[in-house]
Amino acid sequence: MTNDKLYAIGDVARRTGLSVSAIRFYADEGVVTPTGLTDGGYRLYDVEAVARLELVRTLRDLGASVEDVRRVLADETSLHDLASAHLVIVERQLRHLKARRAVLRTVVSQGSSARQIALMHELVSLSDEDRERLLDDFWSEVTDGLAVHPAFVEHLRRLRPVLPQEPGTEQLQAWIELADLVQDADFRDEVRVFFRSSFASPKAALVTSPEVMARVEAHRVIEAEAWEAERSGVEPGSPRGREIGGQLLASLAGLTAEVTGDAPEPAELTRAMSEPDPLVEHHAQEAVARFGGVLQRYLSLMATINGTTDEIGTGASEPWIAPAIQGV
Repeated sequence: MTNDKLYAIGDVARRTGLSVSAIRFYADEGVVTPTGLTDGGYRLYDVEAVARLELVRTLRDLGASVEDVRRVLADETSLHDLASAHLVIVERQLRHLKARRAVLRTVVSQGSSARQIALMHELVSLSDEDRERLLDDFWSEVTDGLAVHPAFVEHLRRLRPVLPQEPGTEQLQAWIELADLVQDADFRDEVRVFFRSSFASPKAALVTSPEVMARVEAHRVIEAEAWEAERSGVEPGSPRGREIGGQLLASLAGLTAEVTGDAPEPAELTRAMSEPDPLVEHHAQEAVARFGGVLQRYLSLMATINGTTDEIGTGASEPWIAPAIQGV
């Protein structure tokens, strides 16, 4: 093909994929005009016009309006700016389609009622600001009047999912369930009562202070290391096992001193860790079980939405800890 060759409208239609009527329309609208006419009045197009018509088709397929196309071809707006604007629109449409897909898959798997379908669609269509407001309302209600350090309330309020820009169907379904859960009055009452009973002690403000919470978090990390070490087959009497055992004792001693104001006796601390009081152990297990019963579903859904795992090592077993701390 040479640059001075002219093509009849039928040839242009075959080359561009546009219909003859569409090419005529764009000519009549002044978007891409013919290069010339035959003696019989038929339209002819040169190579440049054909290329412009191919660009018109591409832009129209991407959702650009005729006016958008006209501005690009007239150099009134850049192709980059137009593409950027339409990318925002396409991504928004894609998010809505994914949300609808999540609703439909949930309907298929659960057989939801018409009312539930409407609710699910409303929940997944919430803006980022609406989602934040929904979770703010939940945490404000369940922690209202709680006699703890203000920093601890802020810590709880940060326990929230962050829906990614391109969530998967499982993440959207988890968000549907979590949003429904935090709006359930019975669930809110249960969480509020749980917090009231868990932090009813006069020392609640002390044990939830930033200093104590930092020590609790540090101790939790060491417990997770011990849990992972036992699970990986590390012998408790090995150098690595004894190292972790020493870290556990030192961390627990610091935590106890922070809360009580007195440093515990090393022998007493070792005995408490290797031979825990059955009654204390029972109450601790009950508290953990109750926590799991109240908030575990929320935390599990949050982990799914965030794309993380909710598997948390709660610490090594007593048979592993006892030799690990012996003689430390």
